[in-house]
Amino acid sequence: MSTDTDVSLSSYDEDQGSKLIRKAKEAPFVPIGMAGFAAIVAYGLYKLKNRGNTKMSLHLIHMRVAAQGFVVGAMTVGMGYSMYREFWAKPKP
Repeated sequence: MSTDTDVSLSSYDEDQGSKLIRKAKEAPFVPIGMAGFAAIVAYGLYKLKNRGNTKMSLHLIHMRVAAQGFVVGAMTVGMGYSMYREFWAKPKP
């Protein structure tokens, strides 16, 4: 029975930062969607103090819909961009 300890697992050798950068290069709109989501949540928390007579539940629903809408929009644009790169921008052989 032989044990081979020289197995190279290059995908397991990278740290969190380099993996995030590699994934962001592969799908650039995913980090944009995450940043937009975080920005909308931060804006919602900031506006929570000055919401006036609006009920808390209504304010939270509006912020959730805005954040989800931004993420879905970023994913849609990212999918369109990747389809463009793969099907239309690919050089013909």
